[in-house]
Amino acid sequence: MSLNEAKKKVGGLAGIIAGESAICTCGLGNGLNYYGYSIEDLAKNAEFEEVAYLLQFGKLPKSKDLEEYKEKIRSQRVLSNELKAILRAIPKDVHPMNLMQSAVAAIGALEGEKEDFSNQDEKIIKLLGVLPSILCYWHHYANFGKEIDFDSNQDSISGYFLEKLLGKKPKEDFIKAMHCSLILYAEHEFNASTFTARVCASTRSDIFSAVTAAIGALRGPLHGGANEAAMYLIESFNSVEEAIKGVNEKLANKELLMGFGHRIYGAGGDPRNALIKEWSKYLGGDTLLFKVSEAIENLMKEKKPNLPPNADFYSASAYHFMGIKTEYFTPIFIMSRVSGWCAHIKEQRANNKIIRPSSEYTGPEPREFITIDKR
Repeated sequence: MSLNEAKKKVGGLAGIIAGESAICTCGLGNGLNYYGYSIEDLAKNAEFEEVAYLLQFGKLPKSKDLEEYKEKIRSQRVLSNELKAILRAIPKDVHPMNLMQSAVAAIGALEGEKEDFSNQDEKIIKLLGVLPSILCYWHHYANFGKEIDFDSNQDSISGYFLEKLLGKKPKEDFIKAMHCSLILYAEHEFNASTFTARVCASTRSDIFSAVTAAIGALRGPLHGGANEAAMYLIESFNSVEEAIKGVNEKLANKELLMGFGHRIYGAGGDPRNALIKEWSKYLGGDTLLFKVSEAIENLMKEKKPNLPPNADFYSASAYHFMGIKTEYFTPIFIMSRVSGWCAHIKEQRANNKIIRPSSEYTGPEPREFITIDKR
């Protein structure tokens, strides 16, 4: 989509240039790039930690840089006793996104950022290291009454998360697929959650408050929760024929199908979709779930060509094939997007002015106040 096309969209600040950023190009004729590197090159050739480093420092790491960076992230995996006590108090039936939001807020209270932000890079590394441990610790305690340890020979976020969640050494293909997914979800310009983080950061609030606010925005089904909604749609059908009939009925009823369409990319399509679809097909191409997914995609191409699948649609089945619960799809998004959020928080702080837009007033004309006894 061109900049002129973007400006034609209306509502929800569509087409409004809300600030400047050097981090990402997103659907403006150049595809999706992080600091100038194409998403295709990054997803096919990099580990997630390389991309997290790129977003945090604006350059790709050399081998020694990456080794040291990963070691710093690994050193932050262990949860404090205070944080573990908070997680144990959160009930099993809570939405995992609320769990993650509460945990990040708690870290801000327990070991917060300095007022002058001089340790912001340390806190970013803290978040990258601790977020997988938070979800996995709570998962095992809430469901099985078991407290896990944080020891692991896995040197990546992808491998560590899969090992601790599933309770066994993950397959190498699963780790590679997770690297790809985390890279695809890492950054996406001024999306709802990133803009939320920047608004919060613009008030000179701390990094944990900004990330906590961003998680709240990501929770919604129109943003990060779309991958969960896509999974519920796909697994609701027991055959390809049933899927085609069901989706046709939804289209006839003008229902919204999550996992399709994107405001930024339009009919040109989300470049992340093809990359994660490759992994979904590799991990489960012979399954009914994948065949149903592809049938829905093909039907949408025919009936709604202006709504191609986005990154969420095949992410759902890829995660499912790795054995991950649907409720955890969006928390995985946090583990990835925190790198992009924090890049934007740093950028906002480096040239800050409080973000305070104006609204177009549509209310009543000025009128005289009527005291309560005369109403």
